[in-house]
Amino acid sequence: MKNVPTTPRQKIELFVTDGGAQIAQIPMLEFPGLWGYAYFILVDDVELGEMRVLIDAGSGIGDSNKHLETGLLTAGALLGRQIGFANLTHILITHGHIDHFGGLNYVRARSQALLGIHELDRRVLTNYTERLSVIGRRLHEYLIEAGVPSERLERIMEMYRSTKNLFQPEPVDFTYESAGMRCGPFEILHVPGHCAGHVVLRLHNMLFSGDHVLSDTTPHQAPEQLTLSTGLDHYLHSLEALRSWANQPQLTFGGHKKPIVDLNERIDIIRAMHDERLQKVLSILKEPRTINEVSHILFPEVHGYNVLLALEEAGAHVEFLYQRGMLEIANLAELEASRGPVPLIYRCLDCRM
Repeated sequence: MKNVPTTPRQKIELFVTDGGAQIAQIPMLEFPGLWGYAYFILVDDVELGEMRVLIDAGSGIGDSNKHLETGLLTAGALLGRQIGFANLTHILITHGHIDHFGGLNYVRARSQALLGIHELDRRVLTNYTERLSVIGRRLHEYLIEAGVPSERLERIMEMYRSTKNLFQPEPVDFTYESAGMRCGPFEILHVPGHCAGHVVLRLHNMLFSGDHVLSDTTPHQAPEQLTLSTGLDHYLHSLEALRSWANQPQLTFGGHKKPIVDLNERIDIIRAMHDERLQKVLSILKEPRTINEVSHILFPEVHGYNVLLALEEAGAHVEFLYQRGMLEIANLAELEASRGPVPLIYRCLDCRM
């Protein structure tokens, strides 16, 4: 493993799989205060020959594109190869969140690489503007039902749109299911939850987990009310699907944070955190409250964009409990009398898990 400084805080690291594939972990500043990784992989395939693969493409915001481009050049120097966007053969996107695909406009203007993504996230790339409109309407309704005051709601919606209009739709060359959940030597598992079309990729004894499992952060959850095939129920089932499929990888590379050495242990920790949060929500809802009020209790010190993330996280846990008949809507008469969305007040029916 070699380290080459690329910024005062971040380094490129090289890894080798048990099948001889070479991996470069490329750091990028994706948003202020948020570092993430793309991965360049050099691997031979019997049918496709030498594959030069980029997994994820950063946010395309700020210095992200520059970090990615410089990182590829540096990785090439470490590997003794000339590596840049023009040399890529494939770009594989783990999921349809902008910090993982936002750099595609910059990359594809400089590359003829084939672009792949899962079917359930395809429209995020190909019909991006349409998706913004559809999800924006659902989010606005969700925030009303969550009990967010109108002035604060409009600030949140403005914040939501602020970084979303920086991407232009991109055509997709292939989708993972249509390719048999493989791309050369890469095996692919669909893990919906954090994102509808989220996947984990396996190459020999290494995994690339995107945001499905991270080493010291519990991946963000949002209610399925906003996007089908997301939500905590899907996510927890996908964690167990990954546990069965993973086959004890040597390392699991996430889209953020350091590589995971013990995947099963990390899955156990994440599940325990959600169990604890679900129990806390049940306790909070012994008194009737809105999701906005639950969010304030769970996450009292959040600011900026994290306010929206906290509202979604709280809503995902409320939705999970409501789906299981453990909560009821306390103001059902008000809901029935209204033609549009109203703040929903939840209370606990069965306060034990």
